[in-house]
Amino acid sequence: MILERVLVLGGSGFIGRHLAAQLARREIRVTVPSRRRERAKHLILLPTVDVVQADVIDPAVLARLVRNQDVVVNLIGILHGDFERFHAELPRAIVAACRAAGVKRLLHMSALGADVNGPSAYQRSKGVGEQAVLEARDLEVTVFRPSVVFGPEDQFLNRFAAMARFLPVLAVPSPEARFQPVYVGDVARVMLNSIEDTESHGRVFELGGPQEYELKHLVELVCAMTGRRRVVIGLSDRLSSLQAAVLEHLPGRLMTRDNYLSMKVPNVTAARLPYGIAPQSLEAVAPAYLRPSGPRERYPQLRWRARR
Repeated sequence: MILERVLVLGGSGFIGRHLAAQLARREIRVTVPSRRRERAKHLILLPTVDVVQADVIDPAVLARLVRNQDVVVNLIGILHGDFERFHAELPRAIVAACRAAGVKRLLHMSALGADVNGPSAYQRSKGVGEQAVLEARDLEVTVFRPSVVFGPEDQFLNRFAAMARFLPVLAVPSPEARFQPVYVGDVARVMLNSIEDTESHGRVFELGGPQEYELKHLVELVCAMTGRRRVVIGLSDRLSSLQAAVLEHLPGRLMTRDNYLSMKVPNVTAARLPYGIAPQSLEAVAPAYLRPSGPRERYPQLRWRARR
């Protein structure tokens, strides 16, 4: 396959920014649709990236975007809201658009814990979407299931850091929930390497970092990395559910009952990263962006934002 043009749906998001930058380094033409083009201004500076204002939920718009592409990458995902629409219906529409346009290669972002019979609506919808793309036998599909993804501008560790900045006591729901955070740059590298790897067709790659953590331990690590001494309390199962029920009605929706149900399934994997990629550890990467206190400490974060 001659790789010249790649459509990255969800390319203005956290993982998409990294993948678009790596594709641009290879001088591959990348199209990134966004409902609000100004939100993807950071990508416009990349020489081979074209950001277009478009609503990919519209089948006619999606069909037009897919046309003449060599590869379609679906990174669209949400933590709250209409899971059925974005995680199940959209993957089906993407498959249909690829077939209509004659595009064979499709990369699809799922998640660890995706399961049509999972305890949360998030996991069930991710499972349905994953199933829909894998059942498209006439396409060359590769699915990725990462654990929580960390890196500068992530919505995971940075959220705990923000809470630690203002709260003297942190009440952690489901403190024994297990995660295996994987670095965003490693996820993007796996996806990039897989594009032209025919052995990856029809496969599901589970992606995790080098170490597992319980949620309470992760929060304590973030407090240590930011230099803030805080009391970290693990909530009981009942209090965790109650906290989620309250928070889902507040602005920002820090947590929902569906998030709480998702954490009942360990977010870990025994699989190693493919293509010989050595996973970067949270302890090696996170301090540089969680606590940038001086010019030298800020350099890794500025370099990441510049995609260098």
